[in-house]
Amino acid sequence: MAISPAPSNAGSAIIGNAAEVHHNLSVPVLYEYAVRRREGKLLQGGSFAVFSGERTGRSPQDKFVVKTPEISEHVWWGKHNQPLPVETFERLLAKAMQYLRGREIFVQDTVVSQDPAHRKTVRVITEQAYHSLFARTMFIPSEKRPFDEKADITIIHCPFLHLGGEADGVRSDAVVALNLTEGIILIAGTAYAGEMKKAVFTAMNYYLPLEGILSLHSAANVDPRTGKSALFFGLSGTGKTTLSTDPERLLVGDDEHAWTERGIFNIEGGCYAKTIRLSKEAEPDIFEQTHEFGTILENVIFDEETREVDLNDDSITENTRGSYPLESLKHVYLEPVAPHPSHVILLTADAFGVLPPVARLTPEQALYHFLSGYTCKLAGTEVGLKDPEVTFSPCYGAPFMALNPTVYAELLEQRLRMTGAQTWLINTGWTGGKYGVGKRIAIQETRKMVRAVLNDLLAGAEFRKDPVFGFEVPLRVPGVDTRLLDPRAAWADPEEYDRVYRGLAERFAANFEQFRSLVRPEVAAAGP
Repeated sequence: MAISPAPSNAGSAIIGNAAEVHHNLSVPVLYEYAVRRREGKLLQGGSFAVFSGERTGRSPQDKFVVKTPEISEHVWWGKHNQPLPVETFERLLAKAMQYLRGREIFVQDTVVSQDPAHRKTVRVITEQAYHSLFARTMFIPSEKRPFDEKADITIIHCPFLHLGGEADGVRSDAVVALNLTEGIILIAGTAYAGEMKKAVFTAMNYYLPLEGILSLHSAANVDPRTGKSALFFGLSGTGKTTLSTDPERLLVGDDEHAWTERGIFNIEGGCYAKTIRLSKEAEPDIFEQTHEFGTILENVIFDEETREVDLNDDSITENTRGSYPLESLKHVYLEPVAPHPSHVILLTADAFGVLPPVARLTPEQALYHFLSGYTCKLAGTEVGLKDPEVTFSPCYGAPFMALNPTVYAELLEQRLRMTGAQTWLINTGWTGGKYGVGKRIAIQETRKMVRAVLNDLLAGAEFRKDPVFGFEVPLRVPGVDTRLLDPRAAWADPEEYDRVYRGLAERFAANFEQFRSLVRPEVAAAGP
C-alpha cells in the first residue's frame, strides 16, 4: 500500500507573498548571509557557531500531529503524537503565513532517502540563513524546483514567531505541528535546528512502514573488507554517532535509516553529532568536523577573540551539536543502498550501572528489548532535562515513531528472520555503581567490544547466561579487562547490586505490560 501526502499549496503562497526570496543558495553564500545578518559567527577552521536561544533541545511537549480522518486509524496517539484539531492547525498556519508576509525568506529544495526508489521531496522555508544551511546539510540537496511545484513535505519554519499558548490552542509559545495528510510541518517559537530534522524523521516513520519498509532510529556502517554492514539503535547520547563513525568501517549514516528487502539506506544527507567533551583521540573523525568549513556548531562555546572552540564548556547546555555533511567525512559508504546487516546492536546507557557492557540476544529477546527501548535520556537533549533520566523508549526512538511500536517490531522480525542477523545489547552507561556513584564506561572500551562483535571475534567465545535477564554475556572479549564484563564484581556491595538489578528487572516487566497482548508469547516471555 503506497502512502503519500497530498501536498498543500501553502508553501507557494508564502513564497509569493515574501519581500525577497533566496532560493537554494550554496553553502558559501548562506555563510555570507548568516554573518551579515548576525545569525552567528565564523570560527577558526571555518565552522559556523550559532546559539538557539532559550530552547537548546527538542520540545516534546510542544509536538503535535494534526488529526485528520485519513490518518486517524494509523497514528500511535499519545504523549509522543499529541492530536491537534484540524481547525487549530489551520489557524496556526494562517498565523505563520501572515507572519512571513513581506519578509525576507530562505528556501531550500531537498529530498530525503538515499535510495531513489523511496525518495520524498522536502522544501524548507525559513526566516534564517543558517537554518537554510542546516536543511541543506541534514537533508539531501536537490535541483531548484519551480515555486508552484508542490513538495511532498513542506517545512514552514518561523523560529521567532512566538505563540500565545492556550489562546492559540497549544501548550506554550512554541509548536511543532505535523500535518501528515497534506505534508506540512509547521515549526514556530523555537530556533533549535534539530526540530526540523526530527519532524521529517517522524513523517518518514509514518510514510515508510505503511509501504512495508522498516524505518529505524539507528546508525549504520559497512566493513569495506567483507562488505558486511551493521545497525546501531539508540537514543541521543547513547553512542550511535560515535560508535558508527569508525575509521575501520565506512559510515552509511549516523541516525536515520530504512531497511528494505534490498538492504539498508540512509534517510539523511548529514550528521548531527553531540560535541560536548568530544575527544580527538576517541572520536577523531567527528572532532575534525568541528573545525571544518560547512559545519554548524550549535550552542558550542568559543573564545570571542581567537574564535577557538571549547568543546568541554557546557555552560549553555550539555546538548551541544555539530551539523556537517556526511560526504565531508573520510570513511563514507557511497552507494545508495548498503547490504543487509549481519549484526544489529541495541545501545543503552544504563544509569543504574547494573547491565553488562555486552550481551548476545536471541531473536525473541531482540524484539523484547527493541520494544522496551530501555536507556537513560542524557542531560540537555530535551528542554528541562538536567540529569540522566531513566526511560523506556520503544524502538529506541519513541518520540519519533508515528505508528504503534509493534508495527516496527513486526517489520524488524521479518528482516531478522530473512537475513539471520545476530542482535546484541551494548551498555554504554555506568559501571561500578549508579549515576553519581560509578563511572561511565570508557568509549575506548565500548569500541573494543563493538569491534569484537562486528569482526565475529565472539563467534566461538564462552558465554554465561544472565540469571535475571536470560541473555548471554561473554566471559572474555579480546583487549577488554574481564572485570568490566562482570558488573556485579565492580560494585562495592554485591548485595546492593542484586537489589538494584532485580528492581530494574521489575521495571522492565511492568513497562512491557503494554505490549504483552500484542506480541507472540515467546517474545513476551523473553524478558526478565
